[in-house]
Amino acid sequence: MTRYPDVTEFSARTLEAIRLVIGSRSAALHEPTFGGNEGQYLQDCLESTFVSTVGPYVEKFEAKLAAFTGSTHVVAVGSGTAALHVALRLAGVGPEDEVLVPALTFVATANAVSYLGAVPHFVDSDEMTLGLDPVALRNHLSTVAEVRRGICVNRSTGREIRAVVPVHTFGHPVAIDDVVALADDYGLAVIEDAAESMGSVSKGRHTGTTGLAGVLSFNGNKIITSGGGGALLTDDPEFAARARHLTTTAKIHHLWEYVHDDIGYNYRLPSLNAALGCAQMEQLPEFLASKRRLFEAYTQAFAPIENVQVVAEPPGCQSNYWLQTLLLDEALADQRDAVLEATNSSGVTTRPAWTPLHRLGPYADCPRASLPVAESLQRRIINIPSSAGLT
Repeated sequence: MTRYPDVTEFSARTLEAIRLVIGSRSAALHEPTFGGNEGQYLQDCLESTFVSTVGPYVEKFEAKLAAFTGSTHVVAVGSGTAALHVALRLAGVGPEDEVLVPALTFVATANAVSYLGAVPHFVDSDEMTLGLDPVALRNHLSTVAEVRRGICVNRSTGREIRAVVPVHTFGHPVAIDDVVALADDYGLAVIEDAAESMGSVSKGRHTGTTGLAGVLSFNGNKIITSGGGGALLTDDPEFAARARHLTTTAKIHHLWEYVHDDIGYNYRLPSLNAALGCAQMEQLPEFLASKRRLFEAYTQAFAPIENVQVVAEPPGCQSNYWLQTLLLDEALADQRDAVLEATNSSGVTTRPAWTPLHRLGPYADCPRASLPVAESLQRRIINIPSSAGLT
């Protein structure tokens, strides 16, 4: 078995494999592709003068998202983080509650919990899905939590655990049915962070549509973009109506009066962004096909290199392959940074996984489970150029 004692050798082979797929060009990690009606719709939006949160493009965008994802209700907002913030509030999360969050995720997942005065409670990941591990979580809760009158309580802190936020990491669906079953046993709300997984499907259902609510992101680096933006998905009509109300500053509809019946948020998506999103939605099937071709090309290119794999979709799922991901064997973990240095110095943008959230200063004292898999994955993951336009 090849051990790659020479760090330079392994880095060179990794860069060579990437170059076999993308050629000699420089490559960003993930950049948008604009090849459809973006210009036409933006110009139409400008000419209509409805460029802010009022106008037909917001409703059109929501309708396209509902049709594609199968969600009964969609509320477009200014970011995925805003959608998650509102979804957690409507799920009953409040000050001093705990919310179960994977330690290996983008910081926005924990930030949305903190906006409500609640406390993230970090849990471990599954090596196959890269997301929350429901088996490890069940084992953890069996030792630290109990259900009292239908409410899950952390015996160590005395705080109520209100919700769990599974994240579909890099677009790969978690074992969402197992998460929901666990949540039912412990009386937890499930809010899916599907910010990275637009176009991903688990057992025939689009990510973000199995729990009480789900959230999407349309940031500039996502599989489709509206420049900035996000959406809340739910099948609950009251939940959706309340989300729409709160994200529109909780203003009661009236032709001229300004009456607000709650503390709301100015979170609604501008029409200009929605117009861009509508054009991107028309191209989403081709984006998904292109990214699957890119995965297949990378898999072939890396096949001769031992001790490294290109992460594939979990069984029974279809991933959008938002970020193509290399997973090094543990024996090669110490060579990760050399690969990052060699690739980025050569104009090929690569990135490690996020710093686990429990290592960040603001979250260092939060409750957490044992995190061996999350810690291991963070040492071994390298994301490589993933733009749909690369194929």
